[in-house]
Amino acid sequence: MTGHHHDDERQREAKAILDRVRQETEPQVGGHTEAMLFRTRDHFMARDADPNDRIEVIGTRIGRLAAIVGFIVFAVLLAIQLASD
Repeated sequence: MTGHHHDDERQREAKAILDRVRQETEPQVGGHTEAMLFRTRDHFMARDADPNDRIEVIGTRIGRLAAIVGFIVFAVLLAIQLASD
């Protein structure tokens, strides 16, 4: 009987290990997507700038917004250029 009990315990332990490995290796799309969105939001809100220096925060926000607008303008111009050929 003790052999049967030992086998059951080993099977439970092996199952727990496999479940833990599966959880750690499965892609967790929700967590990664949420982290990416929060990082992007924090980047454009200039959370990495010195919060005591309002001019730096505002300047960083303006610069990053200008970069997005410039990228969109150039992407549209490129699309127009490629469509006209």
